[in-house]
Amino acid sequence: MKTKKKFHLKRDQRKALFKILLHNFIVNGKIKTTDERAKYLKRLVERLISRIKKDDELTGLRRALRILPKKSAYKLMYEIVPRYGERTGGYVRIVKLPFNRLKDKAKISLIEFV
Repeated sequence: MKTKKKFHLKRDQRKALFKILLHNFIVNGKIKTTDERAKYLKRLVERLISRIKKDDELTGLRRALRILPKKSAYKLMYEIVPRYGERTGGYVRIVKLPFNRLKDKAKISLIEFV
């Protein structure tokens, strides 16, 4: 049985959180977040890029627009995916940072495109 991390959020709140994280990650190219969120975000991004690479141009763009806002969907489709033409996976890297968040001591990671 597959289980999914819930991050102590309801389904719609979790979807909104990762939609925002995904948008910011694509627009900026890297973001700092907690380890668990970075691992989950990496899984989402890698699957999305792989699926878009398999589709033709229009289908891939429509798939991206279903999940992302227009700005990040176009950037993903026309700038990021062509960079990884012959690469079969490993589009994202997670770098664990040596410090924790001050409030709750959560471990922080930097997630970026390779």
